[in-house]
Amino acid sequence: MALRDRLRPGAREAVEGLKAQGLQVHLLSGDAEPAVRALAEELGIADWRAGILPAQKAGYVQALSAQGAKVLMAGDGLNDTAALASAHASVSPASALEAARVASDMVLLHADLSALPEARATARKAVRRIRENFRIATVYNVLAVPLAVAGLCSPLIAAAAMSASSITVSLNALRVR
Repeated sequence: MALRDRLRPGAREAVEGLKAQGLQVHLLSGDAEPAVRALAEELGIADWRAGILPAQKAGYVQALSAQGAKVLMAGDGLNDTAALASAHASVSPASALEAARVASDMVLLHADLSALPEARATARKAVRRIRENFRIATVYNVLAVPLAVAGLCSPLIAAAAMSASSITVSLNALRVR
């Protein structure tokens, strides 16, 4: 009798989507080498490790980080928790062990992993908007606050400028959609 784990729903789409974004995908598993090799080949993952212990997974993530990589770790088991906590960003499916969900920065609402590439793209857009909003707020504070403090504009104009700045920042944030 032969037993084989099934791919988690959306795993193939997640790997393809992350690769399309120019990312390297690594597979770390505590499972035996033949099973991990077959899975890596099926998913098109060139860099894989089998028979990895939890501490080795965390060490692998830390080594990638030390090389300058920003690591996104996906995991669902107790053996993944240290690596999930070590990564720059981490994600677990809703069906993951509670310890893995707690260690993750993001929990997918379902077991399907196909949302990973879109979630990463949305996060990158959000970071861009946050940086833009900081620049907008800085420009406002550098220009308008000294004018108001010096009494060179009326309180009504200062309040209108502050409101305009807040509205601009809010509308810019909505562009993430």
